[in-house]
Amino acid sequence: MDLGLLFFPHPTNTADIARRIEELGFRSIVFADTQNLTPETWSQMILAATATTRIELGTGVTNPVSRDPAVTASAALGVQVASGGRLVIGIGRGDSSMAKIGRRPATLAEFELYLRRLRDYLDGKSVDRDGTPSRIEWLDEIEIPRVPIEVSATGPKVIELSARLADRICFAVGADVERLEDCIARARRGAEAAGRDPGEIRLGAYINCVVHDDPAVAREAVRGGVASFAHFSGFPGMRIDDLPEAVRKAAATMRTDYDMTHHGAAAGSHAQSLEPEFIHRFGIAGPLDEARARFLEIRDLGIDFVRVVPGSRDAPREVTFPSIAQLSSLVDELAADTLDTSSRS
Repeated sequence: MDLGLLFFPHPTNTADIARRIEELGFRSIVFADTQNLTPETWSQMILAATATTRIELGTGVTNPVSRDPAVTASAALGVQVASGGRLVIGIGRGDSSMAKIGRRPATLAEFELYLRRLRDYLDGKSVDRDGTPSRIEWLDEIEIPRVPIEVSATGPKVIELSARLADRICFAVGADVERLEDCIARARRGAEAAGRDPGEIRLGAYINCVVHDDPAVAREAVRGGVASFAHFSGFPGMRIDDLPEAVRKAAATMRTDYDMTHHGAAAGSHAQSLEPEFIHRFGIAGPLDEARARFLEIRDLGIDFVRVVPGSRDAPREVTFPSIAQLSSLVDELAADTLDTSSRS
């Protein structure tokens, strides 16, 4: 299982952060794409691409509402060239990026259409835009590796859609193994129903994790991120009653009381309302040995990669930076003896 990190980029340190994360041995770094909280993500990835040589780069995640699929494809292909083929497009229906401009997330039908158009643009194909043929013409001049599309998925309908169309699925449901197991099973069933080999789809998970010898310190540092993922579970239109009992109450609270001004931060009242038991179950917060055991358990479910959210947006650096350094010691161990994907269907 590959271990990577998610960061909120900043123009003063994006290149340096990417370089340091690569030097620590992490396999990937993805950047949040929420325009009111971070600078323009594609330009930040160009900075990261030129500062690194090995690490995978991606969006964590972009959306189908604020950018036309042709714009996203052209930007992504540019980063693919600059990085020497190290890009993945992480995409979801849209959350904070939409809320900050008074827009709603894409519907399932809108999301499906966007994914289909995006895939065709990335592959150099012509896309019918209401009678106008449209394609990325500059792609004719260059050959680059195919850009994978990775859908960030929480609910069953998006998981099933991803299993039909995406190269990868990254579950945004927390660290609870029972819920991850259910998501994996649903993705495999969806792939089989679409006539795809489930083993061909790489499966990942966003995991909020802070390593610290004092669990109370770790829980506080990870609280805002865990709240964000509970919020994803409470999206309008999702059936909260169908969620596992352990997450149902938090999802309902996040639907009605989530404070977007403190998105991803521990300071918000919605984040402070989370019980320690919930944070422990749906995040990873505690000593390194506990983190190791939890990640190994997640790996052995059949998860191919993890995008670690290394703390809330307002978590102190004196907690998050040492945590990242400790997590780097697990990279090679988690990559060893990974299950053969051909045996997972």
